[in-house]
Amino acid sequence: MIIAFTGGRPGMISAATGAMALLMVTLVREHGLEYLLAATLLTGVLQIIAGYLKLADLMRFVSRSVVTGFVNALAILIFMAQLPELTDVTWHVYVMTLAGLGIIYLFPYLPVIGKSIPSPLVCIVVLTAVYMISGMDIRSVGDMGELPDTLPVFLWPSVPLTLETLWIILPYAMMLTVVGLLESMMTATIVDDLTDTPSNKNRECKGQGIANIGAGLMGGMAGCAMIGQSVINIKSGGRTRLSTLIAGVVLLMLVVLSDLVSQIPMAALVAVMIMVSIGTFSWESIRDLKKHPLSTNIVMLATVAVTVSTHNLAIGVFVGVLLAALFFANKVGNILYIGSREIEAGKEREYQVVGQVFFASSERFTAAFDLKESIEKVTIDLSRAHFWDVTAVQALDRVVIKFRREGTEVELVGLSEASATVVDRYAVHNDPEAVEKLMGGH
Repeated sequence: MIIAFTGGRPGMISAATGAMALLMVTLVREHGLEYLLAATLLTGVLQIIAGYLKLADLMRFVSRSVVTGFVNALAILIFMAQLPELTDVTWHVYVMTLAGLGIIYLFPYLPVIGKSIPSPLVCIVVLTAVYMISGMDIRSVGDMGELPDTLPVFLWPSVPLTLETLWIILPYAMMLTVVGLLESMMTATIVDDLTDTPSNKNRECKGQGIANIGAGLMGGMAGCAMIGQSVINIKSGGRTRLSTLIAGVVLLMLVVLSDLVSQIPMAALVAVMIMVSIGTFSWESIRDLKKHPLSTNIVMLATVAVTVSTHNLAIGVFVGVLLAALFFANKVGNILYIGSREIEAGKEREYQVVGQVFFASSERFTAAFDLKESIEKVTIDLSRAHFWDVTAVQALDRVVIKFRREGTEVELVGLSEASATVVDRYAVHNDPEAVEKLMGGH
């Protein structure tokens, strides 16, 4: 309910998630619920700080292949979560599930009312009525556990306000902050695509923080954006903050409607979540495997495999981003051309460098020069090259100093202003003492 007012992505729903709960198990087991509430409050504070530091801007480093892998993995995990409800059950469950899917996909085609009422809601209402009238022996929501019968109340964590407490909860709060923001930013990106509208992701970071502080003060755990519920909301026509607010209000109404909600058959919810997994999965990505580069496919598939195997979205995305960065660095590093022409036979040669010189291409840069050639002068034209880091400058140092060691005069021409700044700051070939030391005193 709070995120409906404070968030930066209208229509997106945030609450408690499995990815966040996974990180809290050890803290609750070793220190108890009060420390979890304290960690939730600290998580909110850290997320607000992240929003003001504009850390959401780092999302631009997450490639489309990672986002696709994230989406596909989540769709697979949602589907896998339904399998326990479809194993070792009576035939009634399969009939109800299939009937639910039929309602979800066919109801929108009905004239007049088909587009005005969300088909998943119709599915739940119809199957609940059938279940209550027929009295068939299948699992319902009430069989999963007791529903709440009281409203949440203000609850300040009963923990000592000491540095020792801070050191206990800080590691967990930092993990919750990273995972919560990562999942929220990824979900916001997906909702952006579904709605063709932009979102303020730095505001979303701050909004998540405020919402988590509110949750912690009401006895709740830290949460984040929920892709399944958000996709259901968007595909049912909920595009504004009002839809997010209503989602929270209806959950509060469970206190009054708990007896009725407990009668909802699990088969109806399974049908809805299967619809979500089918709608979430990027089916185009399978077709694109044939035409996309191998590196892009590896990044996408690795993100899916790691996320599904670990059930941890943060680890899967981290692996995907890391692989994407490595493939990108390798690709850019190979786009380096160094040609040479003899200006005057036996006296002067010119090398022309074209491309990006950094840690991944530094060895390629060094190997392109004939450092043993007996020649009086070498001109290195760098007008179409860019030096990015210390490794690149060190490679240039090695070339210049080794030429000088052979008695060759070296002239660098055409350095761009940006490259010149890096070279001037880190190069040693213009420092006589440093050069003499590198040349072994020669």
